[in-house]
Amino acid sequence: MILGTLAAYGPRHGHEIRRIAETTNVGAWGGVSVGALYRELREMEAANMVTPVRTEQVGRRPARTIYALTDDGHRELAGLRDQALRAAHPGPDPLAVALTFARAGADRAELLSALQSRRESYACAVTTLEQKREFLVDKGYADAELAAVLYRAQLLAETEVRWHDEFAKILGATAT
Repeated sequence: MILGTLAAYGPRHGHEIRRIAETTNVGAWGGVSVGALYRELREMEAANMVTPVRTEQVGRRPARTIYALTDDGHRELAGLRDQALRAAHPGPDPLAVALTFARAGADRAELLSALQSRRESYACAVTTLEQKREFLVDKGYADAELAAVLYRAQLLAETEVRWHDEFAKILGATAT
């Protein structure tokens, strides 16, 4: 996310990168930890993927270091992008492992309650992602491609909600 932001928008300071991350809500749909942004910037600088180009201070605000992408950063971004585009398999699924191997002896009511809470989290994510996407499009912050990416995240969350609903029916049927 950091490398891509610098490639797309040019040199930026950490706070600007953080605002872009928060505006797009990338933490929710992309798994990006915005809280680790400054640590990641320092690690990328140490690895020569970004370089400080200047420090700015506006008024009484803290001084901010502006970072730019290096040639190594461009290569790393290209590699990460290629890796993400080629990955067409789902990752580890702890829920599937738990439901496959650890459900024996589980209290049925507790299992249903936990899954209902999980379902509600996904339902909230659907609403949040839809609202965020509409806001970004309405404000002109998201082009058609970004809107489509955000819509994909929404569809994935909607699929989880549907699966939870179906599995709850199965659990209900087997409880009798």
